[in-house]
Amino acid sequence: MTEIFERTLQIGWGDMDANGHMRNSAYMDMASNVRMMYFVAHGITGTEFARWRIGPITLKDVLEYRRELHFLDEVRVVLEGVGRSEDGSRFRLRNTFYRPDGKLAATLTTDGAWLDLERRRIIRPTDAILAAMQGMTKTADFQVLPSVLKD
Repeated sequence: MTEIFERTLQIGWGDMDANGHMRNSAYMDMASNVRMMYFVAHGITGTEFARWRIGPITLKDVLEYRRELHFLDEVRVVLEGVGRSEDGSRFRLRNTFYRPDGKLAATLTTDGAWLDLERRRIIRPTDAILAAMQGMTKTADFQVLPSVLKD
């Protein structure tokens, strides 16, 4: 069984909106940071992505709010795999946000793919990226997604 990947982050002033709670785009920023922390924890740094000329792209985000988060709250952000194509070209990830009291604050489900930064086309990721993706904790509703690659 794989270990659940999570990080605890603190909500900063720049994460706030005029209503006094965490702004919607701050959830996406934190989720993206935790995803990249996952790859770094698996030996894939920004330098590697640049050398390979490959990067993750977001195709769709669905953000569902449950409870508010506020300035200087510590938020626990969990990363899990919800789906992946067999060739790894396409993926669906879920970041779950928990308040300091342990209650669910929000979930962000992201559909994405791997982009060749030179050809500007979706590609199969490197073996190292695919192995990291395969090692990610899977949700109970994990699905095999269709590939977006044309043979």
